[in-house]
Amino acid sequence: MTERPTTPTAGTDRGVDPLPVAEARALVKRVTENVGRVVVGKADVVEDALVVLLARGHLLLEDVPGVGKTMLARALAGSIDGTFSRIQFTPDLLPSDVTGASVFDEADGGFDFQPGPVFGNVVLGDEINRAPPKTQSALLEAMEEGQVTVDGETHALPDPFFVVATQNAVERDRVYDLPAAEVDRFTKQCTLGYPDVEEEVEVLGRVVGHHPVEDVEPVTDVAALRRARETTARVDTAEPVRRYVARLVAETRKRAALGASPRGGIALLRCAQARAVLDGRDYVVPDDVKREAPSVLTHRVRADAGTDLGGPDAGRVVSRALDAVDPEAP
Repeated sequence: MTERPTTPTAGTDRGVDPLPVAEARALVKRVTENVGRVVVGKADVVEDALVVLLARGHLLLEDVPGVGKTMLARALAGSIDGTFSRIQFTPDLLPSDVTGASVFDEADGGFDFQPGPVFGNVVLGDEINRAPPKTQSALLEAMEEGQVTVDGETHALPDPFFVVATQNAVERDRVYDLPAAEVDRFTKQCTLGYPDVEEEVEVLGRVVGHHPVEDVEPVTDVAALRRARETTARVDTAEPVRRYVARLVAETRKRAALGASPRGGIALLRCAQARAVLDGRDYVVPDDVKREAPSVLTHRVRADAGTDLGGPDAGRVVSRALDAVDPEAP
């Protein structure tokens, strides 16, 4: 492979020794195959989840109940030998139920911080849109900063910290819509969808006895994953590629009531870096950006005033932006 100069990337951890690209790619392949033993026929979504994980982001899943969203998160956590936490969002959930709280200790007369379920390597926020905005916002600092602040004290979250949030897409009259600022903090929005008949036959065969998620064995560990994430952060992003991303994002703003944010452009470039690693390269090419753009940008776009974020109209905005912007143009 031709060596290329590495472009310094904001947020890289110089204290972590990166894996060679080939080893990072092999790690992702092992995890993908391992999760595939639990989540049948959804290799593309599993791959999307791993792209987001390498890109140091978070994943939003909007789907009908019972298609395997929880199993995906649990299988990922088990595959990397990480801690798994689940937060069941309900209308009466409080922010402290997410972040944790300071509890009075009678023995020493002081307050001790008791961490909440947000302290995990893989955190499932189940049906996040069932909780009111104040509780939803408890995840904002955690997702953006990798920390939570309780009673004036800041507590660092585990590294890696990966949120997989699900949205109830059925009972729309019983949920609180996520504000645009929170949706924007999710790197990708994906759906699993129903399995086809053959896939469902396979699922039924696997769960007749013990559920396969109970038997997931680690195929790597969080230390190796941190190294793979550092590999991803150091993937070269040449100026023409960065310009292509910026022009794509700007094009969505011209074509929609609300276009993709600068944070969306950063997420797209980071996912393109992860895609390059999955393809065994240490540099990003425009095809990496094209591949990642629909799942990274669509949920950030409101096609027309009064419409929801994402959806078919937003998808068309992103598609037309991809058609309109020439990656080779200056």
